[in-house]
Amino acid sequence: MKNKLSQKMVEEAYERLKNVVTMTPLQLNVRLSKKYEAYVYLKREDLQLVRSYKLRGAYNRISLLTAKERVRGVVCASAGNHAQGMAFSCAKLKVNGTIYMPKNTPKQKVERVRVLGGKWVKMVLLGDTFDEANTYAKKYCDQSKKIFVHPFDDILVMAGQGTVGLEIMNQLEKYPDVIVVPVGGGGLLSGLSTYVKAKDSSVKIIGVEPAGAPSMSQSLMANKVVTLEKMDKFIDGAAVKTVGTFTFEVAKKFTDKILLVEEGRVCEEMISLYQSDGIVTEPAGALSISALDQIKNEIKGQTVVCVVSGGNNDISRYPEIIDRSLVYQGLKHYFIIEFSQRPGALRNFLDNVLGQNDDITLFEYTKKNNKETGPALVGIELADRNDFAPFIKRLDKIGFTYQILEKNSPLFRLLV
Repeated sequence: MKNKLSQKMVEEAYERLKNVVTMTPLQLNVRLSKKYEAYVYLKREDLQLVRSYKLRGAYNRISLLTAKERVRGVVCASAGNHAQGMAFSCAKLKVNGTIYMPKNTPKQKVERVRVLGGKWVKMVLLGDTFDEANTYAKKYCDQSKKIFVHPFDDILVMAGQGTVGLEIMNQLEKYPDVIVVPVGGGGLLSGLSTYVKAKDSSVKIIGVEPAGAPSMSQSLMANKVVTLEKMDKFIDGAAVKTVGTFTFEVAKKFTDKILLVEEGRVCEEMISLYQSDGIVTEPAGALSISALDQIKNEIKGQTVVCVVSGGNNDISRYPEIIDRSLVYQGLKHYFIIEFSQRPGALRNFLDNVLGQNDDITLFEYTKKNNKETGPALVGIELADRNDFAPFIKRLDKIGFTYQILEKNSPLFRLLV
């Protein structure tokens, strides 16, 4: 296997994939185009056969195995989407596969792997993160002498992911000015940028990472691959502690900028996409669009493509997504408030502190008769973020003792 990714390798991958994967739509989004005064197109990889672009890299890699390698079988680790691409590819090519995923992988992704892989795939749920699952997978692979298919740090996988870029460049009448790409381990970013920059070096490639998992941006700043000590796992499709060695080198060469987006902003965009456009994304799938606010002045009048990388979202996650979105927008706040244990204390709060458009979403209190006051855990939802300051002013005026729960506190993380 060659160790240098090239435009030709992406084109060869496309020939292998064109009758297997879906050429996903490239759609002009009217809402986003109006909002950002640009021509904003969405590359809808959420409409791929396995609801993400990951099928491209997995199939390209497995299809090139020798007959002896196919008999040995394949192993991979995945946060969920690579697993689905692997499962589909194993069943299609009749290759036995063992897939390791973190224990907290959304149920929807686990079930999809089971359905897509059928008898050809065995699933193992181990570890709390992709990186931990990856360690287990590599150990098993070494012991069993099977073929390891890395989700991003593999030249043939990167070439397969690069076909997303090939399609974008072919689907528009003229090349775009900017392509915005979500970043986890860097496979999509490196594959796409290799092809696009070879076709037109003036196209800007902007990568987007979760603020809680900035492994590529920190590596680029350090000019070497670094491993995050901790990360927020919420955006599971892009939560990677260590980017690839190959992907880092390509990203360093071809990426014009890496942006970080708060997880709450991603949740806000997921809700907008669903309510306004009828598009269901997973958190990583909304990353690229969520970053447009940061470059809105740069892209006015330009043609911008955002890669919607996946739509594998578990419906059970939506309450948390809504909560994170409200917190990010400044519409939801949590407090510890000391209430007098005399009758009428809560009525005083409702009448004199709670605003006309404010709502109590959480109230947990246990009365203890041998104390003058008792703490209550209170969640408040506002109609307008500007109502927060008046709410605090009324709390102070009445004389309540309170503590605002900070986002990094353990209790806050328990609630959201």
